[in-house]
Amino acid sequence: MLIMRSTDESAAAMQDLDFEEVIATMGRFNEELINAGVLVAMDGLDDPAEGVVVDYSSTPPVVTDGPYGETKELFGGFWVLDVASKEEAVEWAKRAPLAGPGMKAEIRRIPTIDEFPQDNSWIQRERAWRERTGQL
Repeated sequence: MLIMRSTDESAAAMQDLDFEEVIATMGRFNEELINAGVLVAMDGLDDPAEGVVVDYSSTPPVVTDGPYGETKELFGGFWVLDVASKEEAVEWAKRAPLAGPGMKAEIRRIPTIDEFPQDNSWIQRERAWRERTGQL
C-alpha cells in the first residue's frame, strides 16, 4: 500500500494549485498503474476537518471532531498495488505525483489471509466472508 502523507503546510499549498491539473496529473499516474496491471484499489480521503478521531486511551473512548489541531502529518489517500517486491513498490512510489515539501508516500505491505493461522476460527470466518464476497 502506498499511503499519501502530507504536512499541514503542504496540504495548504495544494489548495493553491489548479484542481483540474491536479486531477489530470493524478489520473495519468493512476492510468500508468492500471496499464501496468498493478493497481488493486485507490482512493483519496476527505478533508481532515470532516473527520473524527476515536481515542482509546480512556474508557469510554473519547471522540474528537476534526480538524485535529496540531498535526505533523496527515494521510491524504492511498493506492493498493499488487507488485512482486518492496523494491518495485518503491519504484512506483518514486513516480507518484506528490512533489513538494512535506509530501511523502509511506509503503506498507498488506499481509494475505494465508499468512495467518488457518486453524483459527476467526480466520476461517474471515476467509469464508472473503470467499462469499469475491475477495478470494
